[in-house]
Amino acid sequence: MKNATPRQIAWISTLSISGLVLIILIILKILSFQMLNWLVVFITPLIILIAGYFIFNYIMENFIYRKIKLIYKTIYDTKLPAEEKKDKSRKKNDLIDYAESEVIEWKKNISREMTKQKQMENYRKEFLGNVFHELKTPIFNIQGYLETLVDGGIKDDEVNIKFLKKARKNVNRMAEIVDDLQMISNLEDGSFALSMKKIDITKMVSEILEQHELRAGKKDIKLEIKEGCDKSFMVLVDRELILQVLNNLVTNSIKYGKGGGRTQVGIYDMNENILVEISDNGIGIEQKHLPRIFERFYRVDNARSREMGGSGLGLSIVKHIIEAHHQTINVRSAPGVGTTFGFTLKKA
Repeated sequence: MKNATPRQIAWISTLSISGLVLIILIILKILSFQMLNWLVVFITPLIILIAGYFIFNYIMENFIYRKIKLIYKTIYDTKLPAEEKKDKSRKKNDLIDYAESEVIEWKKNISREMTKQKQMENYRKEFLGNVFHELKTPIFNIQGYLETLVDGGIKDDEVNIKFLKKARKNVNRMAEIVDDLQMISNLEDGSFALSMKKIDITKMVSEILEQHELRAGKKDIKLEIKEGCDKSFMVLVDRELILQVLNNLVTNSIKYGKGGGRTQVGIYDMNENILVEISDNGIGIEQKHLPRIFERFYRVDNARSREMGGSGLGLSIVKHIIEAHHQTINVRSAPGVGTTFGFTLKKA
């Protein structure tokens, strides 16, 4: 009976009572109690059994059993061994600690998301500001040249051709910026279809260095493949896009290189991939700028960079092209020491 349920207790109780009533009625019938017949003798205990069960069960469930359980639990808890009490307390504390850690993690996630959203908003504002700045200069220049020509300069042979050529130069600059932005957009959304071919990357590097010899010569910068890195390696790439990557990186190394310096290209076998590194001993880049060096329009030195030309999108395009090949690019640099850009390509 220690673990008996209210239903079991109700059945036992009502069976006992109805059994007792049955015995009494049988005795009375045997003693020739004329008011009783055998139907009443057997029906009466059955009615008492059924009705009594429901009444007893209801009383036990709602008035007695709950209170007994509460009393029993209180007594049981007071008799628990110290270790068991500690274990229960520990479990309770563990649940509280778990809930608290979940709340803290949720708070951190919300904070990180808010920070990310703020950074994205700042990036968007900065990007729009940069686009405006990059396009504003050529637009204003074109406007000035055209107004001069309309105001009579078109009739001046010393002015008209000169100003038309300058206007054309600024139009070309605007077209270059728009084309570069379009290319980045296409690479980002995957709509730019790569034309993958097997090419000799060492031969391609040699061609690029040869194309830039004249420009490098004006600053007395030496272009070369590093010693021991002239072995032929076949890679699977989009030839035109990788040409653009090499062209952009070599151009940068010359643009920001020191007079009398050098630009070296290293080509290394990395098992499944080929690593290409383009290094210079130029002005270098401060550490704080490196995380943002591949952002659109990001310039380490705005005034100097714009003076040297370019759309400010070259490195961003390089990064997107390499990532479109499912490869990686990185940069390491130190002021006054130089800069090295390294990227991987899939070995054919």
